[in-house]
Amino acid sequence: MRHKALLVVFSLLMLSVNSIIAADPGITNDQILLGSSLPLEGSASFLGIQTSHGLMAYINYVNEHGGVNGRKINVKFYNDNYDPLTCVLNTKKLLEQDKVFALTCYVGTPTAVKAQPVWVNAKVPVVGFFTGAEVLRNPLVHYNIHIRASYYEEAKVIIDYFVNELKFKKIAVFYQYDAFGEAVKKGTEIALEKYGITPVGYGSFDRNTVNIEEGLKKIKNTDPEAVIMVGTYDPLSKFVKEAKKNGMSKTIFHTVSFVGPEALKEELGKDTENVIVTQVMPPYTDINMILISQYLTFLKKSYPQDSPSFVSLEGFVNAVVLVEGLKKAGKTLTREGLIDAVENIKSLDIGGVTISYGADDHVGLNRVWITKIQDGKFVGIKNWQNIGK
Repeated sequence: MRHKALLVVFSLLMLSVNSIIAADPGITNDQILLGSSLPLEGSASFLGIQTSHGLMAYINYVNEHGGVNGRKINVKFYNDNYDPLTCVLNTKKLLEQDKVFALTCYVGTPTAVKAQPVWVNAKVPVVGFFTGAEVLRNPLVHYNIHIRASYYEEAKVIIDYFVNELKFKKIAVFYQYDAFGEAVKKGTEIALEKYGITPVGYGSFDRNTVNIEEGLKKIKNTDPEAVIMVGTYDPLSKFVKEAKKNGMSKTIFHTVSFVGPEALKEELGKDTENVIVTQVMPPYTDINMILISQYLTFLKKSYPQDSPSFVSLEGFVNAVVLVEGLKKAGKTLTREGLIDAVENIKSLDIGGVTISYGADDHVGLNRVWITKIQDGKFVGIKNWQNIGK
């Protein structure tokens, strides 16, 4: 009788311990379940696939070495085709049916903006966005943890170089007509305003199309020295090719990091001259950097068919920050505990890049790199006087 009583007490204690450990959904004694909605098919599929591969390259390594505090990480991915409504439905499914612990690696401004109320209302953190839109950052959203620099920061850096180094005054904006395009367009206007300059012209196109003709006509008529382009690789590569055919061979074409640099390069073919891309991750050619060495090694092991890319590198860095937060949150893992743990990451060197957060700062990395395509590779720009000549 006494033996049975002890078993009952022991069982109750174990239930109590398990309830503490699994305080939030998606947590068991041996698993952390995460979720992501991103484009795995369609015109932006390169971005979603590469982001997920970079994320999993690091998570696979972590799982092979025991996971986080004894738990393996499992990620459930859903395709949203870069469509906002689909992203909303996917997010609801991840939270309500799959009951994931947290979300990660959402790709795109229009999709993330539309789905944000879902995870905010559910009080679920998202660690890592493949978008630098200000609307997801300012005012600060408690549940949004960003790694990359913002589009405003990318716009500021490139405008400073255009005005100060190249003495440009005639700058136009060609943008995707949605929240993403508006975010970079606004950042460009703010950056130019500092110099008392306004864009000489605007052209736009609809998301998930390559209908750039009308926008190109408007841009060409303003005879710009440079064009800030906002979109994915298909429409922007077509825009550059058509612009050069129509007499804009000396124009500088710039785009922000979201474009999918490697896909843009492939689509451009021989038309890469005077195309500039701002990056929010360090060049993956810098093999002396520990972060890059790890990325290349882990990517090759998990996805030997993949070539390195800025996009998968960003997914990799997202995973590094996510895992660090999970570790710091401890064995008794909760959603609020994860957010608090990330906020307490201070000056963390992740192998050549330093990440910092705070209670009022949910952006870990603010640095921007400026690159051009040379000999089939993205390289840093050292001599601006040769640009546009």
